[in-house]
Amino acid sequence: MDTRTQSQLFITLDDLVAKDHPYRKLDKLLSFDDLAKPYSQLYSNKGRKEKGVAFGIRCLVLQFIEDISDRQMERFLRENTAGKWFCHLGLGERSPDHSYFGDFRKRFGTENLMDIFTRVRLSLKSMGLIREVFTFIDASQLISKLTTWDEHDKAIKQGLEKFNNDTAGKVAVDKQARFGCKGHKKYWYGYKEHASVDMQSGLINKIAATSAEVTDAAGLKHVCPNGGAVYADKGYCVTPAKDALKRKACHDATIKKNNMKGKNKDKDRWISGIRSPYERVFAHRNKRVRYRGLEKVQFQVGIRALTFNLKRLMVLKVEHLELRPA
Repeated sequence: MDTRTQSQLFITLDDLVAKDHPYRKLDKLLSFDDLAKPYSQLYSNKGRKEKGVAFGIRCLVLQFIEDISDRQMERFLRENTAGKWFCHLGLGERSPDHSYFGDFRKRFGTENLMDIFTRVRLSLKSMGLIREVFTFIDASQLISKLTTWDEHDKAIKQGLEKFNNDTAGKVAVDKQARFGCKGHKKYWYGYKEHASVDMQSGLINKIAATSAEVTDAAGLKHVCPNGGAVYADKGYCVTPAKDALKRKACHDATIKKNNMKGKNKDKDRWISGIRSPYERVFAHRNKRVRYRGLEKVQFQVGIRALTFNLKRLMVLKVEHLELRPA
């Protein structure tokens, strides 16, 4: 056996992952072991119990970065060497069954996930990356799996005249999903995602999910920054939003409706131009709901916001993130 053939027998997983691979940057950016310490008692009932919470969080982050399902994630870890490296699986080690990921999410829970988001957010604020000086606010639809015809028929059988927001909780598969409308023409069935973004860094500051019938203005209280100027569209120029901005001592930079007193088209056109780069980013995101129930949908928007920030930090070339307690 020649020397070249012999050296190939001792190749490692680390050798198979490019030195400039994004997963290496992500691994260096955040200490997942430190992130997982407060939840060390948690683990999935199935799969790789011995891997612990840090392994589960790594899988969760990777799954939402790649935007893949549980079954796709199982195959991804089985076939992708960079994915194996990031999740600390051995080259010949078996990847967990697809049921592991659902079990881990259930055990970990929305409260712990949002606690992680808050810890990372506080760290970003301490680094000066989130300042709440200029904030972009918007809401977008999250569409649930459409079974409305079946649920409409079920409503009729129960003697209900209509299938709408008043009756959806009685007959729908997802008891907390509702019909939403935007602009008097765009209807959907599901939930709504509310987000505030720091306009200096492009990082998500706050994130929240509500049922779809909650208006943009009513949802602002969940994501309103603690001061600074808020740039929002026409949906936020009414009373619930104005009250939330006033409570947080925010400058109101929302676009006014055409029939409102003090409407300044030139000013509103300028605000639209300021908002447009952030609107384009969120317009291309997957708007499908993965899970049923508001708590699980909050989990979805929370982990998606966390992974968005981590990817953004790599673009900003942040080397390491020091975690702060929530």
